[in-house]
Amino acid sequence: MTELRDTTILVTGADGFIGSHLVERLLQEGAAVRAFCLYNSNGSAGWLDDLDPYLRDGIDVRFGDIRDAEFVREATRGVDLVAHLAALIAIPYSYTAPRSFVETNITGTLNVLEAARQNEFRLVSASTSEVYGTPQEVPITEGHPLQGQSPYSASKIAADKLCESYARSFDTPVTVLRPFNTFGPRQSARAVIPVILSQLLTGVSEVRLGALTPKRDFTFVSDTVDGFVRALATDLAPGEVIQLGTGEAVSIGEVFDLCADLLGVSATAVSEEERLRPANSEVGILLSNPARAEKLLGWSAQVGLAEGLKRTAEWLAPRADRRTAIRFQR
Repeated sequence: MTELRDTTILVTGADGFIGSHLVERLLQEGAAVRAFCLYNSNGSAGWLDDLDPYLRDGIDVRFGDIRDAEFVREATRGVDLVAHLAALIAIPYSYTAPRSFVETNITGTLNVLEAARQNEFRLVSASTSEVYGTPQEVPITEGHPLQGQSPYSASKIAADKLCESYARSFDTPVTVLRPFNTFGPRQSARAVIPVILSQLLTGVSEVRLGALTPKRDFTFVSDTVDGFVRALATDLAPGEVIQLGTGEAVSIGEVFDLCADLLGVSATAVSEEERLRPANSEVGILLSNPARAEKLLGWSAQVGLAEGLKRTAEWLAPRADRRTAIRFQR
């Protein structure tokens, strides 16, 4: 690994969950950070607005849209490294608005890759474990076949394949990181762990969820961010794909029980039909093999699930209210 101090790093999706945590960490590493945030009429930089002022004032914020090739090219001019996290990620929304996922996740990644060719920076692109679909075997390795079981996962497969093609065709220095189910403070209120914790924190007796049996490899956000930092600081061969996961998987029902025990509350998890994915779209299990991340990045997860749930609950506690619980129950 090389020092990131005094390097200029652009983070796309910097206003989001993982992106905002990555911006914080890169500032702590001494990097000059350029934050690519989605333009909006309020001038909000998302979660970056909640950072301590001394950190927030040190960020070069650029408002734009990842779908705009000219803006992407200009925003990346003069940077050394880019962490590309801008994406639409909500699987349920991808069933109703698939074109928006194609335009953001595929065309957006194409724009960043083209900018990398022209502006000559090294790129780390965020993938997702959803690209595997229901696996043929577990644990899953990086060479496992990819299968699009939702429009979201299909769009991320296409983005990953674009990265592969640019590495092979143009020797573009791009690394694909594939996190497994990152969770923690600032995550979307529609993600399963915030849904569970927010409802339990408000004292409801029934927590309404989708399927309870699927198993996931939950990775705390600080560990995912550490993987990105290590990938940015490591000169890897073009086209490398690396998973970031704990190597352990638990069911949604088990996560619910852990959350209830953590908060010391009694409640029942209810699986509702309208919250289920289409039968052939549901992914039964996602379980990583973190060996490659250990070998190439010296990375392994440091925060266990129980500790990560505790930190997430502590962050959510002052933000949960009865209105939140009612909205989740609808």
